[in-house]
Amino acid sequence: MEKENNKPIIIRMIVSSVILALGILLNNITAVPGIVYFLIMLTAYLVLSYDILFEAGENIIHGELLDEEFLMSIATVGAIGLKEYIEAFSVMLLYRIGEMFADAAVDKSRDSITELLDIRPDSASVKRNGTVITVKPEEVEAGETVVVKPGEKIPLDGVIISGETTVDASALTGESVPQNKGVNDEVFSGCINIQGHIEIKVTSTFACSTVSKILELVETSAEKKAVCEGIVTKFARVYTPVVVALAVLIAVVPSIVTKDWGTWVNRALLLLVISCPCALVISVPLAYYCGIGTASSKGILIKGSNYLEAVSKAKCVLFDKTGTLTKGDFEIVCVNPVSVEKQELVEMCAAIESKSNHPIAKAVLKAFGGDIQFDVSFIKEYAGKGMSGVFKGKKIICGNAKLLQSENIEFKEIQAAGTVIYVACDGRYCGSIVIGDTVKNSSINAVSSLKNLGVEKTVMLTGDSEAVAADVAGRLSIDEYYASLLPADKVRLCEEYIEKTDNGTVVFVGDGVNDAPVLSLSDVGVAMGALGSDAAIEAADIVLMNDDLEDLALAVTLAKKTQKKVKFNIAFSIAVKFIIMILGIAGFANMWLAVFADVGVTFIAVINSVHLLKKTKKNQENDSV
Repeated sequence: MEKENNKPIIIRMIVSSVILALGILLNNITAVPGIVYFLIMLTAYLVLSYDILFEAGENIIHGELLDEEFLMSIATVGAIGLKEYIEAFSVMLLYRIGEMFADAAVDKSRDSITELLDIRPDSASVKRNGTVITVKPEEVEAGETVVVKPGEKIPLDGVIISGETTVDASALTGESVPQNKGVNDEVFSGCINIQGHIEIKVTSTFACSTVSKILELVETSAEKKAVCEGIVTKFARVYTPVVVALAVLIAVVPSIVTKDWGTWVNRALLLLVISCPCALVISVPLAYYCGIGTASSKGILIKGSNYLEAVSKAKCVLFDKTGTLTKGDFEIVCVNPVSVEKQELVEMCAAIESKSNHPIAKAVLKAFGGDIQFDVSFIKEYAGKGMSGVFKGKKIICGNAKLLQSENIEFKEIQAAGTVIYVACDGRYCGSIVIGDTVKNSSINAVSSLKNLGVEKTVMLTGDSEAVAADVAGRLSIDEYYASLLPADKVRLCEEYIEKTDNGTVVFVGDGVNDAPVLSLSDVGVAMGALGSDAAIEAADIVLMNDDLEDLALAVTLAKKTQKKVKFNIAFSIAVKFIIMILGIAGFANMWLAVFADVGVTFIAVINSVHLLKKTKKNQENDSV
């Protein structure tokens, strides 16, 4: 991904322009012999364009006769043959400027992507035999300990075993807010250690690390071309030989009839200059490149322009629930005390649940105050129902409705979107605690934004219960939901929605771990929070590195804008060229208008494409081309 070095070209442009100006000056001041004037002008032309002529000749040898270099070469050489030296030079000069402009545009769009290359760590400080040595990240094995000082990049994925710090993960996620990390927290390669001195136990080799996966994804994204790119390539293969054949006919047939070879050969050469398809060949891929580059700068990794095009046509979006629409972490949703105080109810439940490793038990303990040691005895577990034990001399029962019914305790069963824990003390009902998975703050806005962007149907697929699914779908205004699903059920439903969705694509959004089959099956698979997730990187087509569902709406917005740019570039380029071709054949267009049809149209199309690199806000609506 090296940038083009245009300095030698600029020097040649200046030198050749000076030679050209000298020739024009001498010709106006003194009577320069025609051969001398010709040699001066030819020298200026060759200094500027020898490499293009050489490349055109080399392509002819390899059977590539009708490319852009061939058209520019034959048109300008023909102009020299007609003694239109200044026009020939000007065409090549403007073509050079157009190339440089396009290169600059590509470099600018590429900057958004290649910034990711800066996340690659150069070295790792690893502990071996009691000492810290510096090695390449590729030489560190899983299980070893690396030391990272403040200001250094984290070289490999791992878990902090010593120290506390704040890390900058913006290069990976696009999120500018630093993250606090301590012992037992997971950290990823490519992040910058801002503050503390930390030691990390490596969990994966560099080849399998997050930074390597991201770099590989970015570097190969251009290989997957969109339908529009493929059409343009095929169009150019047919278009160019047709234009050359037309130019030959224009040069020969009217000349034979009128005996005016100069006029018709000149018009044929004009046609060749006008017909150069560089505006299409450069601007369409550039528009997709700019779209992917802008997305990557915001933590949205798109694996190819074909997926950028596909997500722009999203008509149906299927969501996994846990970890996608919701946080995936259990917490107390509400406490319903009956015969005791609220805090006492939570304390009794926490005491009994402290002897369990269930995620629901951890949620209760977290709400009460963390790792508190309770004096609990006579603990008894009831499989699938709950637990009981003695706390502060009283028998406490915590469990579901079936457990309290089996113990003949009178209580009022409640309906809630979550898991309900009923608590009783010495045979008396004390109240209930509802444990649930909370909805992400970004989910409501994301679903609403997608509908505003033209998504006709939103669907939630979850393995959770009917009550939980109905509650989440209702809060997020999701059109349809399916509960109590197995992975195979999700695949079946995805297939059904693909069959039912016409003139659009089906997008599936999941956490990339349990939903890999559906991610692969859908038209566009989108993985949430894919840092460290092998399944997401492998199965998904788009990866939201910041674990923010609103980024999906941003991706759709950006994709739609990219498609508008592409369609404009194609329509504008073809329309202008067609009009000027007609004018050229009729004799109403000169070489300068021909130059505009080639270089000028390319300028406009490239500027239109690069406009995508302007800052795109999450709440920005589609704007017009």
